[in-house]
Amino acid sequence: MVKFMKPGKAVILLQGRYTGKRAVIVRVFKEQNRDRPYVHCLVVGLDKYPKKVIRKDSAKKTTKKSGVKVFLKLVNFTHLMPTRYTLDVDLKEVVSGTPDFLTTKDKKLTAAMSAKTKLEDRFKTGKNKWFFTKLRMIRHDST
Repeated sequence: MVKFMKPGKAVILLQGRYTGKRAVIVRVFKEQNRDRPYVHCLVVGLDKYPKKVIRKDSAKKTTKKSGVKVFLKLVNFTHLMPTRYTLDVDLKEVVSGTPDFLTTKDKKLTAAMSAKTKLEDRFKTGKNKWFFTKLRMIRHDST
C-alpha cells in the first residue's frame, strides 16, 4: 500500500469545527494509544484566510489584509481529504517532540504563533496560491 498521507501534504478537513478548511500535515502518528485508538496526525490549518489585496491599499492595510489565523489540531485520518498539493513549509520545528504541547495553553500558543509567521511568509512570497484561497462551496437548492 502506498503511503500518501505524509508531512507537508495539503488536506481539507471533513468533520468538526474546521470543516472545509485547508490544512497541512505536520506529523503522522501511526501508534495508537488509550486516548486515540486510531491512526491520527497533527495538522496546522488556516482558520481565517487572507483577504484580497488591491494596489491602492496602503502598506498598513496590506499587512492587515494579508494576515492569517491558524489552528493546531490532532485529527483522525478518516476526517481528512488529501489533495494533490504539497506545501514545502518547514513546520517540523514548530512542534518538536511529543504532542504534549497541546495540553498546555502557553506551548500551544507559541507553536501557533510560529506557524502563523511561517504561513504568512509563504503567502507573501506568492507561492501556493491555491492553499490561501477560501474553499468555494456550491449550494444546490431543490425546488
